Amino acid sequence: MTSPASSYPPGSAAFPHRDLVGIGGLAPHELLFLLDEAEQWVGFNRLSQKHDDRLAGLTIINAFFENSTRTLLSFEIAGKRLGADVVNMHAGQSSIKKGETLIDTAMTLNAMHADAIVIRHGSSGAVQLIADKVDCPVLNAGDGQHEHPTQALLDALTIRHARGRIYGLTVVICGDLLHSRVARSNILCLTSLGARVRVCAPPALMPAAIEQMKVEPFHQFDKALEGADVVMMLRLQNERMEGQFIPSPREYRHLYGLTEERLARTCPDTLVMHPGPMNRGIEIDSNVADLVDRSLITRQVEMGVAIRMACLDVLTRGVRQVEGWQ
Repeated sequence: MTSPASSYPPGSAAFPHRDLVGIGGLAPHELLFLLDEAEQWVGFNRLSQKHDDRLAGLTIINAFFENSTRTLLSFEIAGKRLGADVVNMHAGQSSIKKGETLIDTAMTLNAMHADAIVIRHGSSGAVQLIADKVDCPVLNAGDGQHEHPTQALLDALTIRHARGRIYGLTVVICGDLLHSRVARSNILCLTSLGARVRVCAPPALMPAAIEQMKVEPFHQFDKALEGADVVMMLRLQNERMEGQFIPSPREYRHLYGLTEERLARTCPDTLVMHPGPMNRGIEIDSNVADLVDRSLITRQVEMGVAIRMACLDVLTRGVRQVEGWQ
């Protein structure tokens, strides 16, 4: 495999898509373009004055049909720092609770002339359905077990900041792979950018035919960790499980938890990641999650704001050009 292109077409051809529904289908240079666009906002967000007016006058709707803390707050901060008017819509407060269909909700949002809509939904494909019904850019903040593209992008940006590159690194993703849209998007993103990805899970939580995604599957965590540059832990998504997938949380921690003892058997510079929220003491121990020199977990949160600022900026450029703002 050759390294992805470090240059991209000029202007809007660098990222010609109206929406960001998934990582699947994006070219390596398009992923790198979004990462590079986010770099300016990493430094910007560390300033005491964090305000830019490039999205002034635009309205962004965060339509979250699933509960969220990090992703919703991150998108809200991103939109406001770019000067947009940001409106948050929670499913519990919407007409969905009164029986309104998803298509009717999409048509309602479209009639309000939003300039961009960020959507999180519990059903795979729901974001694409809404994107097909509205006239503005749509960003996927997670749909069912399908994808979570901005999470994968922020994870890639975090790794690149910590290691200086993604190409050629060995990344281990361990945990509830079966129910994880984060894992799916990360696999698509990291393999596209030239990383070697290993996945590790109990047999019941390992998706069938996952080798087709160009990853190396493991059931033994210690074996998967050999020579790893980065280990990314996943949460057990009990809310998506029907039936018993693991014997017990205690047994799961023993076999698949990232403990201090297990981390000590890896390379001295192996880095630790977790998309959150964490089940401390199950998939990751607190003394590992809080390691100052090896844990990137809080940096992932920081990079999330920068990535979402970049995505909102890039996807609304067409809207601003039509209006004659840029």
